[in-house]
Amino acid sequence: MQSPEAKRLYDKGVEHLSRGKTLPALSCFEHALKKEDIPSIWSYYALCVAKERGQIKKAMLLCKDALEQEPHNSVHYLNLGRIYLFTRKKAEAITIFREGLTHGTNKEIIEELDNLVPRKPPVIPFLKRANPINKYLGIILKALRLR
Repeated sequence: MQSPEAKRLYDKGVEHLSRGKTLPALSCFEHALKKEDIPSIWSYYALCVAKERGQIKKAMLLCKDALEQEPHNSVHYLNLGRIYLFTRKKAEAITIFREGLTHGTNKEIIEELDNLVPRKPPVIPFLKRANPINKYLGIILKALRLR
């Protein structure tokens, strides 16, 4: 970002969103867009528009436009996936989140996927999931289609 004011508003908006406060975040992103036209700001703005104003089609178009401009920015996939979740389209959200992970590791996308995709219990319940025995038994049983 070129403008320090736009950067400050952008950071403040992201912080509000992380706390679940979409209305102040929307205001921050609107003001940031007046200072500078950047796909990342549009992407977050789209998420806020979907949640606060219920303008789902507009939000999806804005987010997809940001994605076309910066296809390797995983934040756009995160926001588009969250819009899909907001509209109760879980399968599309999972697809978008997974596609976003192909463009870089994003902690927030991983958290969203962890909340969406239920995991099977460990093969040996009294051992931790990360235990190598559980891990490799699970891989073997899945490959043999026994799990």
